[in-house]
Amino acid sequence: MAKSTYISANLTEEQIKLLQYLDAYEISYFSIPQLQQQYGNVKVTINELVENLYQKDFLTRVERGIYAKSTFNNVAALALFIAKKGSVAYWSALHHHGLTERFPNTQFIKTPCRKRNTTILGTTVKYVSVQPKKCIGEITQGYGDNKITLTNIETTLIDCFDQPRYAGDFENLIKAFAKASLSAQKLISYTKAYNNMALTKRLGYLASLFHPIKLKTFTNYAQTQTNKKYNLLDAGGIEKGAFNSQWKLRLNVTEEAILKMEEDSY
Repeated sequence: MAKSTYISANLTEEQIKLLQYLDAYEISYFSIPQLQQQYGNVKVTINELVENLYQKDFLTRVERGIYAKSTFNNVAALALFIAKKGSVAYWSALHHHGLTERFPNTQFIKTPCRKRNTTILGTTVKYVSVQPKKCIGEITQGYGDNKITLTNIETTLIDCFDQPRYAGDFENLIKAFAKASLSAQKLISYTKAYNNMALTKRLGYLASLFHPIKLKTFTNYAQTQTNKKYNLLDAGGIEKGAFNSQWKLRLNVTEEAILKMEEDSY
């Protein structure tokens, strides 16, 4: 708060008018420049009005120059508002799509831009910077200020296997992959864009186990992407296990254990 900002003891007429304006136009969050442009001329500065409402707990400060109504609690929407071109992804998207019952304590946002991690309404927000080519397979859900962008099911799973440290644990991913209804053509298109051979082999192997008929087109494609180098099935695991010559994968988690993961409930 600037030292020169006057904080009134009670709500003033101008402060009440601004609250009414936010309600009338259903504005749940805003930037100071955005509000200044929309609200027009007032007797006091927008900064002073907003600071007063913030001090009186009618507004919450999301970050410098960004505010939300204190009654608005959609962390994902706020996290996306302060990170342009972002999408809810990884574990957060898994949960959003109903592919895991395990609730992440962190809100994961994928973005082609650099953005520092932050805390919004008590929730840690992790921004994961990725190459623009990986910003594919995005959908929107919700309405008005609650509208969010998130990765679709195929991209969500690809992202999670691409960077499993943002996806919970390996068992969580196996259950999600086994449960998901997936498009073979989307998997082919997205894995081509990611251009990660080890990722494609892992997904192809799992598709052959859990969706051998529906994803046969994808498994056939993935088979063409195998090379002579062996990769670990669980990228975060240790170097052990049998070698699968068909997929050029080292099964550091046994096939029996993988199938059992699908059977076990949360």
